Amino acid sequence: MKLLLDTHALLWWWTDDPKLSSIAREAIVDAENQVLVSAASAWEIATKYRLGKLPHAVQALGRFNELVAADGFEHLSISYLHSLKAGAYSNEHRDPFDRILAAQANLERAVLMTLDPVFAGFECRVLW
Repeated sequence: MKLLLDTHALLWWWTDDPKLSSIAREAIVDAENQVLVSAASAWEIATKYRLGKLPHAVQALGRFNELVAADGFEHLSISYLHSLKAGAYSNEHRDPFDRILAAQANLERAVLMTLDPVFAGFECRVLW
């Protein structure tokens, strides 16, 4: 199965936070699964750190690539197709990070690993 981690799932994985569900944890460690990390997560972490909403994310910023590689995850760039899909959603949800993650999950045929109920309004599969 192809999994795309929402930013909170990625951060909770890196910090071994108990808020990461056991289902999510098991799916991430399953060697049969391909785990993707979107460039949108790097963008979101950097933005929220700058705004003071993620003050403890300094390690995630400074070591983003190293941490992704150490876990055997794969980077997922944002393509123009992802961007067109994200912009075309009729859903009124305005968060650009959520919109691009939904589009990427849809177009890459990945299951989005997220706790966020907002994704029920997008055409993507979710696991938590």
